[in-house]
Amino acid sequence: MSSIKKTLMKQGMKLMTDPRVMKLMQDERVMKAVMQMMTVPGKVQTFTTDQIEKLAKAMSLATEDEVNDLKRQIRRLEEEVTRLEKEKKG
Repeated sequence: MSSIKKTLMKQGMKLMTDPRVMKLMQDERVMKAVMQMMTVPGKVQTFTTDQIEKLAKAMSLATEDEVNDLKRQIRRLEEEVTRLEKEKKG
């Protein structure tokens, strides 16, 4: 863990034991706001991924998922060719 992350964790734990913070965290409105803030990174990631996919489609480019699917399909087909070649020899 980086020293910054350790320091932030220590300070966060110290803050959570403060009675004023504990009282504040009991407020339903504060907890709602905290929960909404925690979902922001996921929402940003989803939005970014969606926008990248739309841009890729608009430019007629393959997305990462499509490339991975094609690689899997090629691997399966190669395995099938190898199996058929063995059957033909045997």
